[in-house]
Amino acid sequence: MSFPVYGSPLTLRLARGRIEEAGLLGRTELIPVADGERRQIGVFDVEFLPTTHSVPHAFATVLHTPQGVVLHSGDFKLDLTPVDGRRTDLARMGTLAKGPGIRLLLSDSTNAEEAGHSPSETSVAPVFARLFHEHQGRRIITASFASHLHRIQQLADTAIASGRKIATLGLSMKRNIASGIELGVLHIPASSLVDIGDIDDLPPGEVCVISTGSQGEPMSALALLARSESKWLKLTDNDTIILSSHAIPGNEGNVNKVIDGLIRGGAQVVHSGIADVHATGHAQADELKTLLAVTTPEWFVPVHGEYRHLVAHAELARIMGVADNHIVVCEDGHSVTLNDHGLERGPTVPAGYLYVDGLLDDVGPGVLRDRQNLADEGVVVVIATIDGSTGDIVAGPEIVTRGWVHAPTSTELLDEPATTSPTRCSAPSPPGCTIRSRSNANCAAPPDDSSRAPRAAAR
Repeated sequence: MSFPVYGSPLTLRLARGRIEEAGLLGRTELIPVADGERRQIGVFDVEFLPTTHSVPHAFATVLHTPQGVVLHSGDFKLDLTPVDGRRTDLARMGTLAKGPGIRLLLSDSTNAEEAGHSPSETSVAPVFARLFHEHQGRRIITASFASHLHRIQQLADTAIASGRKIATLGLSMKRNIASGIELGVLHIPASSLVDIGDIDDLPPGEVCVISTGSQGEPMSALALLARSESKWLKLTDNDTIILSSHAIPGNEGNVNKVIDGLIRGGAQVVHSGIADVHATGHAQADELKTLLAVTTPEWFVPVHGEYRHLVAHAELARIMGVADNHIVVCEDGHSVTLNDHGLERGPTVPAGYLYVDGLLDDVGPGVLRDRQNLADEGVVVVIATIDGSTGDIVAGPEIVTRGWVHAPTSTELLDEPATTSPTRCSAPSPPGCTIRSRSNANCAAPPDDSSRAPRAAAR
């Protein structure tokens, strides 16, 4: 039985890679939907309304239910001049409010604390043009979210207009740009793209690198560059780095470390504290109030944000006339039930992280499975230095365990084989040795009867 996943063609393309990495692609059915499309999904009649956001082709979802219309905004902003001309469909939302009425609204709260109206995504293009002009002759390396294809389009347009070739740095950036071009969401001529391994053949002033790592992820492409660990690039004093993003709350420390590393490497760094190189993809307070005014919901649940953002959004709903007892602030794991009496809190369900790999970017499932095995079974490491010509052990062996056996009982277990082992390695080569003792400094080829002593094994 396949699990159906609905989304725009671009969203499904971005999700497909992750689903495939998890080994679940054969158990899913990816079903594309279009702007304004309406589908019967189970017991729900679901409508997909276009919204503007950082990622192209975002949707708000409308669920027509026996308990009335439920509208979920998704991540959105009210951008009146979006890069692709695709605006949030406020007209349809207003029609729903005037017709059957919107029983429950769930709305993005990320920028509820920010007054005013968010700037249009197109506002960053003139800033890019100015920066590229000011840094003529220098190699320009930019960083943004790999899914922010509108931003990538504007960077690409600016680079091409200034006579630069474009190279991608980071697997997800390379994959998403290829998908965007294939789906017609990105428009970058093939003649303007070069492989990252070939940019040293070009003058610095003819290069623009678009990289991942704008949030300072320690193993992302930009962080590796900042630590001089990138296999593709080395920083020079002729580099300009443009961080086209804001730090997500909680990431400020990592972003600052990356900026410091880039500057230590001699590069000039331009970030959102210096120039307006970023426009948020989330609605600010006036936009949130506009949505509330258009939809006039009976019940309201703020979603997507830290707790303080949810509370700030709840206050905006009160200002816009939603009754205080019809506003429900929930956190992860809370459930609510919409019934004839209104919106009632239900039982709490398990929620949160079961396993998090927060340090690496673009890591395959094999690495994560190995880490899970280490977490479940522990590790035993044997350290020894062996003379390759004589087989003599010249240092060690030392056996180190982590998460395998309780420390007070480990000494006797690991020292037990010490009385039965020779002092040199008779195996053909060191990799064939089985270390027997911490104190006896010896090793032997695997014996016929392995029951006499436990063999150290790494898991």
